[in-house]
Amino acid sequence: MVRSRSGDSEAYRELLTEISDVIQAYLRVRFGDPGFVEECVQESLLAVHRARASYDSRRSFRAWLFAIVRHKSIDLLRRRGTRNRYEVLDPDEGKHAGHSPDPTDAIVAAQLLEKLEPEQREAIVMTKLWGLALSEAAERQGVSIPALKSRVSRGIRRLRALLEAEPGS
Repeated sequence: MVRSRSGDSEAYRELLTEISDVIQAYLRVRFGDPGFVEECVQESLLAVHRARASYDSRRSFRAWLFAIVRHKSIDLLRRRGTRNRYEVLDPDEGKHAGHSPDPTDAIVAAQLLEKLEPEQREAIVMTKLWGLALSEAAERQGVSIPALKSRVSRGIRRLRALLEAEPGS
């Protein structure tokens, strides 16, 4: 990204190719629907192109990228007003499960994550959603493993409190 922002068109082409594959794999596991995945990949790539001036090279590129992908997937779900059934990966089983989650659950989860402190949100996303090892997530955040564990723990406690405060919980 840094090289592409400085005018290196080959680096930019390489970046778009690589992130396209990463975004597609990420969305395919979560949603399964090829039409949705392709549309979301395209919208995410356009958003990256439009927002590339906002990228701060001192921060995690991956976190910046997946914030864009998350927002674009939520926007697309909202626009579609969809209740489609998606095949999702069941983290407990390690295989595809037959249940059909409500896509609005992803919207609610994203809204709740947005209410966390940025450090807590990033720690939870890296460890719980992306599945990074504690050591890798700690390194990316520039903190010790115990500090990362604390961020995750505090973030989860905050999410529980937010869920309990939700009407109808």
